[in-house]
Amino acid sequence: MEHHKLFNEKSALYAKVRPQYPQELFKFLVSLCDERKRAWDVACGNGQAAVDLAMYFAEVHATDVSEQQIAHAIPNPRVRYSVQPAEKTNFAENQFDLVGVAQALHWFDHDLFWDEVKRVLNPDGIFAAWGYSWFSIESKIDQAIKENFLDVIEPYWATQNTLLWNGYRDVLFPFERIDIPKIEMKMEWDLDQLFEYLQSWSAARRCIEEQGEGFILHAYDKVKSAWGDTDQKKTVLMEFTLLVGRNKA
Repeated sequence: MEHHKLFNEKSALYAKVRPQYPQELFKFLVSLCDERKRAWDVACGNGQAAVDLAMYFAEVHATDVSEQQIAHAIPNPRVRYSVQPAEKTNFAENQFDLVGVAQALHWFDHDLFWDEVKRVLNPDGIFAAWGYSWFSIESKIDQAIKENFLDVIEPYWATQNTLLWNGYRDVLFPFERIDIPKIEMKMEWDLDQLFEYLQSWSAARRCIEEQGEGFILHAYDKVKSAWGDTDQKKTVLMEFTLLVGRNKA
C-alpha cells in the first residue's frame, strides 16, 4: 500500500493526535529568512505546520498528495491548500522564502524533490525539514510500551522511516547547512491520548490490518499497569530532528 493511502484511512485521527511543534522551531526558521512573503509547507497533512507558519508569513501554500488529508486541513485565511505531489508542483520559479517539510521528508523521491525545491525557492531562501520519532516517559512505562507495542509492530515499518530515525544524516542534502539550536518537543498526555497517538502510526495500522486490534488492547492493559491512574497526565519527551539549509547560488 502506498504511504499516502495509509494516512488517508485515518485522516481524522491523524489530525487529532499529532503532537504540536514547538514555537521555538518556527521562530528560529523565520529569523533566518530575508523576507517573509511566502512559505511552502510540503506534505502538509492536516495543515498543522502551515497554520504555525501563517503567523509569520503573509502567505502559506500547503500541499499534500492525499485528498483526504487536505479535506481535514485546518482552515486559515493565510493558508492556501492544494493536492499536489512534493516532486512536481504548479508553483512559479523563485516563489518561496521558506520551504518546510514536517514529518515527511523520508517519503519523497529525493532527486526529483531537490530539483523542485531549487526551482521554487528564492536565492538565499531557507529549506527546513523536521520530525520526531521515538519518545520516553518513565523507564517502567517505556519498557512496557516496547515489549507490548513497539516490538509487535516493528516488522510493519516502511524502510523509509529509517531516514528519520537516523536524524536525516543519510540524506544527500544539496544546500548549505545551517547550525541549529537544541529544540525540545514535549507533551503532557494521559494514557488514552498516548494510545490514540500510537494507533495513528502507519506501522500500527498495517499491523491492525493483518492481526486485528487485539494487540492494541493487550498493550493498553500492560502499559496501564505501569502507568497507574489512566487520567493522570505524564510528560512525553520526543526525539526531535531538524535539518536546515540555505539556497546558495
